[in-house]
Amino acid sequence: MSLHHTGRGRLGLALGAFGASALLLAGCAGGGGGTASDGGGGSDEPLIVGTTDKITSLDPAGSYDNGSFAVMNQVYPFLLNSQYGTADVTPDIAESADFTSPTEYTVTLKEGLTFANGHALTSSDVKFSFDRQVAIADENGPSSLLYNLDSVAAPDDTTVVFTLKNGNDQVWPQILSSPAAPIVDEEVFSADAVTPDDDIVSGKAFAGQYTIDSYKVNELISYVPFADYKGGLPAAANGGVTAKYYADSSNLKLDIQSGAIDVAFRSLSATDVADLSGDDAVKVVDGPGGEIRYIVFNFDTMPFGATTGEADAAKSLAVRQAAADLIDREAIATDVYKDTFSPLYSYVPQGLTGANEALKGLYGDGQGGPDVDKAKATLEAAGVTTPVVLNLQYNGDHYGPSSGDEYAAVKAQLEEGGLFTVNLAQTEWVQYSKDRTSDVYPLYQLGWFPDYSDADNYLAPFFTKDNFLANHYDNAEVQDLIAQQATETDAAAREATIGEIQDKVAADLSTLPLLQGKQVAIVGASVNGATLDGSFKFRYAPLSK
Repeated sequence: MSLHHTGRGRLGLALGAFGASALLLAGCAGGGGGTASDGGGGSDEPLIVGTTDKITSLDPAGSYDNGSFAVMNQVYPFLLNSQYGTADVTPDIAESADFTSPTEYTVTLKEGLTFANGHALTSSDVKFSFDRQVAIADENGPSSLLYNLDSVAAPDDTTVVFTLKNGNDQVWPQILSSPAAPIVDEEVFSADAVTPDDDIVSGKAFAGQYTIDSYKVNELISYVPFADYKGGLPAAANGGVTAKYYADSSNLKLDIQSGAIDVAFRSLSATDVADLSGDDAVKVVDGPGGEIRYIVFNFDTMPFGATTGEADAAKSLAVRQAAADLIDREAIATDVYKDTFSPLYSYVPQGLTGANEALKGLYGDGQGGPDVDKAKATLEAAGVTTPVVLNLQYNGDHYGPSSGDEYAAVKAQLEEGGLFTVNLAQTEWVQYSKDRTSDVYPLYQLGWFPDYSDADNYLAPFFTKDNFLANHYDNAEVQDLIAQQATETDAAAREATIGEIQDKVAADLSTLPLLQGKQVAIVGASVNGATLDGSFKFRYAPLSK
């Protein structure tokens, strides 16, 4: 994930770095703390934020993307959440939360919780929020994260009991802070269908640090602090936030340079970042990040896929293997992204416990580089006639303006040696997010912004049955291992299992990992402070001008 910001205020921004969760501070003068209400340095003037990201849905059951979750983090409460500067979760609207048996996780809510519309927020709303995620199971939603949830009970107004299928779930507390876990108002949201954005906004069904005052999807959002927020995060240090959505990054860059916006995040091209690094009006800070980029293979509709007229599992695998042999990640990272990304050779990015480089030795030259002769031999051994036609879809806006250059490079690499003919096409993000789950794309681009800082978040959403990718990958042994690692209390044994999962998926090639992103911040010279931390979440509070 990357953050680019500039402006006139004190910034406390939470998003993805891993490892020791150290704060990375911009080299700016220190500023006073306090909130807008206590006279300690806050301001009643709204903060202006710019982004090229897109919102799919404000309903937590209907979206699982960075742009939508960036809004949800401002307006919905969570049972558990991560404080600024750490990836560890602690109670948010919960008073306490712990395992009361290996398969029961009991949460006690704080007293007197309310939504912005005045409705009481009780354990019934919590049960409703999780039950509807499972019931709706939208293909573009995060319900796959709840794979270990068996049932939810609300024995009284402040008690919630989660019964899990497998005991000692090591990631369940993190999942309670994830996109699957915003708490919604059962008097506003539908129990069995995604609720329209306008109904949510008009119903004022919010209880996070902010509420939405006005809303024009993917154009403008006006946030105001929620005075009755009783969660564990700090109060807003401003009088509100205006979020402005840009159609392209060129105008975002211009507004960063002119000071027309206070904060800008997602996404500037690597060339723009390099250019801004020489601008005295801004400062550039970078660090490790959790974003990954990869190609998804649809096991039904790709060449020789299960529903094609020439279905052949061995030939389909050979096509995936040959593609892996031809990719030159180092060239893409350097030539396209100016080393703001690094090569990724497995499914869990470097920096997280259990990460390995399973693909590096299996494919290409065995050292991370491409090998045309190996790709050719793989296809010949499987009886595949070349060139094989690959219909590869990508999105030109959601993952930043360099996606076009990235996929032009991928196309050129895959066509090396005449083994593949690549038909490259792009689709606007909102349509893209629908098409990719409807078997429209045989191969397609995706990126991943982590929900929590654990290897499980790079495994369970992708490789469990009926996974978020909707690519028909179904390996029962991998699924069993994913469940096993999630409940393994021995750290060494869990790490070994995580490695085994990566090895097995690398042999199957459900997806083809390409790149791991670095975290980048662009900070205006007048900004008093900025943090990049380990919570993987972008939040507007506490911020002040």
